[in-house]
Amino acid sequence: MKAEAWIIASVSIFLVIVTPIYWIASEDPTGTTALVMAALLGLLLTFFLAVVAKQIPARLEDRDDAEIAEGAGEYGFYPPWSWWPLWAALAILVMLIGAIFGWWLFAMASVFGVIALCGWVFEYYRGLFAH
Repeated sequence: MKAEAWIIASVSIFLVIVTPIYWIASEDPTGTTALVMAALLGLLLTFFLAVVAKQIPARLEDRDDAEIAEGAGEYGFYPPWSWWPLWAALAILVMLIGAIFGWWLFAMASVFGVIALCGWVFEYYRGLFAH
C-alpha cells in the first residue's frame, strides 16, 4: 500500500502545483475548480492509503524475500453468473423513461425494480447457488 500511496501523492502534488499556473494562464473557473477537486480527491485517497498501509502487515507484494508459493490459496469469493443485475438495470432504465413520459410507468418499474433487487440480494439463499 505504500507504493500506491506514493503514486497517488505524486499525482496530487502535481495537481497542486499545476492548478495555480492554470488559473493564472487561463482564468477559467471551471477548469480550475476541476483541478482543485481532483487534487483534493487525490489527497484524500493518499491519506486513506497511508492509513491502511500502517494498519496492515507487509503484503507479499511489498516484501523482497517473498516466495510465489506463499501467495497460494483462496483469494476470495467470486459469484457465479446471475440474471438479476440485468433485470435490475432494465427496471432502472424503465424507471428513468417513466420519469420522462409518465409516472405510472415509473411506479410499475419500481415494483419490478424492488423484485429484481430482492432477487439479487437473496440469490444465494435459494435455488442453484444456495449456501
